[in-house]
Amino acid sequence: MMSDFQTDGKWCYIVLWVVQLQHSNFLRLDWDSLKNRLLSVSPPCLIPLYHDQKLNGSSAAPSVYLLKFCCVDRKGLLHDVTELLTELEFTIQRLKVMTTPDGKVVDLFFITDGRELLHTKKRRDDTCGYLCDVFREYCIGCELQLAGPECDNQRNFSSLLNLAVAEELFSCELSGKESCMQALRTATTSPEKAIVTVDNLLSPAHTLLQIQCVDQKGLFYDILRTSKDLNIQVAYGRFSSSIKGYRNMDLFFQQRDGKKILDPKLLKSFCSRLKEEMLHPLRVIITNRGPDTELLVANPVELCGKGRPRVFYDVTLALKKLGICIFSAEIGRHSTQDRQWEVYRFLLVENGEFPLTSGQARNQMADRIRRTLMDW
Repeated sequence: MMSDFQTDGKWCYIVLWVVQLQHSNFLRLDWDSLKNRLLSVSPPCLIPLYHDQKLNGSSAAPSVYLLKFCCVDRKGLLHDVTELLTELEFTIQRLKVMTTPDGKVVDLFFITDGRELLHTKKRRDDTCGYLCDVFREYCIGCELQLAGPECDNQRNFSSLLNLAVAEELFSCELSGKESCMQALRTATTSPEKAIVTVDNLLSPAHTLLQIQCVDQKGLFYDILRTSKDLNIQVAYGRFSSSIKGYRNMDLFFQQRDGKKILDPKLLKSFCSRLKEEMLHPLRVIITNRGPDTELLVANPVELCGKGRPRVFYDVTLALKKLGICIFSAEIGRHSTQDRQWEVYRFLLVENGEFPLTSGQARNQMADRIRRTLMDW
């Protein structure tokens, strides 16, 4: 992907040259729908009308619906369901997956609709009908309805995670280092460095950051998410195409008051945070939960409350390719001192190729999952 964008304080002009990721070729990309979704999250051209709409409450968060799907269990089932929901333009906000002793699976998906049509009976019926048609004799039942208070009950993991596991998963800070061995457990394959060069002399009104780092999926998202969370905005920028696995970026930043970043502490904190997010945007560990093996994947949540897109899809894809079955799965939130995290918990089922009690096999599994998440 390549990108150019600029702003003048009122208008923003963005050009993106995009390609579909190789392992996503089987997903039908609806360009018209993508255009409509981009328009829906962009402010209208009529600024006064935009403020009126905000006051009238039309910008409220989309309604969350509960999809209850019961099916006969089989290898790769959870990813296959997730793939269909992605194809139908649903976003999984929360879920709880349980396997029963008699070989059945009960999936509870809390979803929002990119098309914003789930309030219609036709959209709900079409969704359930499509799932039943695809899974045929495996499908036992499917229900889709507006979610109730149970949606909020799925959110908080802070009191559920073991303290030692939480410490390992969330305490990975760079602190002058360029890696965190314990939390990632993939030191041999994780990127070694991200270079951020600061230039406060070139522009009288902007701070230029020249960035070089390993190319990966979500890189653009991670940089803009970090600047947004710190209340710093991009005025101009250019993302060049990837060269030998590395990407170069020139980004001109301003504070919200329209001035360059002159505070040394803020500038140091911003650069450190950028490096951390570029090197380790996700945390992946495999640990024990009693006698069982648990996979934990965590990513920071934006200040506005949004989680990272498509993490669940990519993790289930990696596990399906590895031939590892999922006994149960949950998505929730965990709060630390300085931020909130979205946490994906999977109880795994042993298989022959990856014996889950082996430390080497666990490291290989974590590495494969990270590679899928980062598209390496």
